[in-house]
Amino acid sequence: MLTLPIPFIRKTAAIAVACVLTACSTLPPYTKPDVAVPDHFAGAPQAAPGWAVAAPADGLSRGPWWTLFNDPDLNGLEARIDVSNQTVKKAVAQLQEARAMVNYQRAGFFPTVTAGAAQSRTRLSQNVLGHSLAGQTVPDYSAGIAASWEPDLFGRVSNATLNARDNAQASEADLQSVRLSMASDLAIDYFDLRSLDIQKKLLDDTVTAYTAALDILKQQMKDGAIDASAVAQAETQLESTRTQDTDIDVQRAQLQHAIATLVGVPASSFTLPAKLDPVGVPSIPAGLPSQLLERRPDIAAAERRVAAANAQIGEARAAFYPDLTLSATAGLESTFFAPWLTAPSLFWSIGAQLAGTLFDGGRRDATLKGATAQYDGAVADYRQTVLVAFQQVEDNLSALHTLAGEADSQQRATSAAELSLKLTTNRYQAGAVNYLDVVTAQTIALTNERTADQIQARRVDASVLLLKALGGGWNSASLDSAQASG
Repeated sequence: MLTLPIPFIRKTAAIAVACVLTACSTLPPYTKPDVAVPDHFAGAPQAAPGWAVAAPADGLSRGPWWTLFNDPDLNGLEARIDVSNQTVKKAVAQLQEARAMVNYQRAGFFPTVTAGAAQSRTRLSQNVLGHSLAGQTVPDYSAGIAASWEPDLFGRVSNATLNARDNAQASEADLQSVRLSMASDLAIDYFDLRSLDIQKKLLDDTVTAYTAALDILKQQMKDGAIDASAVAQAETQLESTRTQDTDIDVQRAQLQHAIATLVGVPASSFTLPAKLDPVGVPSIPAGLPSQLLERRPDIAAAERRVAAANAQIGEARAAFYPDLTLSATAGLESTFFAPWLTAPSLFWSIGAQLAGTLFDGGRRDATLKGATAQYDGAVADYRQTVLVAFQQVEDNLSALHTLAGEADSQQRATSAAELSLKLTTNRYQAGAVNYLDVVTAQTIALTNERTADQIQARRVDASVLLLKALGGGWNSASLDSAQASG
C-alpha cells in the first residue's frame, strides 16, 4: 500500500489550493454588441388587409408556425422535416459534435491518470568497465500508476470550455435556422403547387370550353355560316391554351420533386394529389423590432459566436502566463518476480513544476491579435445579420401590404374581363362582331383569372417569408436556459 509523508502531502495540497485561490481571470468582460434598433417597422401600418400588428407579439403561436394556415396536408409534410430531411440531420450531427467539444474542453479541469505494467530482460555489455552488472542479464518486473494535473490558474481551461460552450449554443441556433429554412421552403413549394392545381383546373376547364366552341365553329363552317378564319382563330386559341396547360404539368412535377427531397424521400416514389381549396392569408402579428433580436435563431447564433470569440481572446491572454503541473507516480518494481508484490518493491514520486514561455518570436502576441481581429469580425457579422433580419421583415411586410391592394385591383379587373367576355359573346351571337373579338375577350378573361391566382399565391408566399423573417415563433430563451445549465 502506498504511503506518503503527511507533512509533504499537506504542504503540496496547500500550495495547490493557494494557486487556485489566487488565480486571475484573463477573460475580457462580455456584453452583447450594440445595434441600432428602430422603434417600429416602417412597413407595418395600423390597418392593412391580410395581416395585423400586435405589440407585444405574444399572440403569435410559439408552436409550429405553419399551423396558422390550417392545412392538414401541410402539417403532415412539415412533421417529416425533423425525421427525414438530410440537411436537418447534418445540422443535428454538427450540434452533437459541438457538444462533444464542450465535454472535451471541460475534461481539462480534471487530472489525467494512467496505469501500466511492463516486463523486460536487459543484458549489459561485458566490455563495459566499472559497471557492476556488466555481462549480466537482468530481468525487470514493474507496474505503476501516474497522475498529473494542471490547475487552471489563469483561465486557459475555463476560457476554452466557455468558447466551446458558446460555439455549441451557436450550433444549436444554427440547427433551428436550418429547421426554419427547410420548413419555410417546404411551405412555399407546397403553396405554389396548390396554386398550380387551381390554375390547372382553370386551364383544363378552358380547354374543354374552347374544344366545344371549336366543334361548333367547324359545324358552322361546314354549313356555310362562317368562313375558315374563325375556325383558325379558335384552333390557335385552343392550342395556345393547351400549351399553357401542359406547362403547368412541368412546373407542378418540379415542385412535387422538390417537396419529396425536403421530406427525405425519392422523387420517383412521392406524389401529392391535386387540391383545389383556396389558401387564405393568415393574420401575422409583427410585434416590435426589438423583439426580433430574441426571435431569430440566426441572430442568436451570430451573438453566440461573438461570445465565443471573446472567450478565445481569454485563451490567447492565458498563454502569456506560466502553467503549474502537479504530478505523482507510484508502483512496484523488482528484478525477480517472486518478491515483486512485497513492500520493498514500492517506489513513488510526487512533485510540482511551474513553467512558462520566455520567448517565442512573437507567436503569442500574434495569436492574441488574431483572436481580437476574429472578435471584431464576429461583431460585424452579428450586426450585419441584424440588419438583414430587419430588411427581410420590412420586405415582406411591404410585399403583403402592396399585394393586398394589388389583389383588390386585380379582382376588379377580373370581374370586368368576365363581364366584357359575356357582352362580347352576346354581340357575336347577335352578329354584331366577328369571332376575333370573342377570342380577344376570352384571352383577356383567362389571363386576368390566372393573374389573380398568381397574386394570391404571392401573398401566401410573402406570409410564409414573413413568418420565417420573424423567427417562426422561436425564442432565444432556450439558449439562455442551456447556458444557465452549462
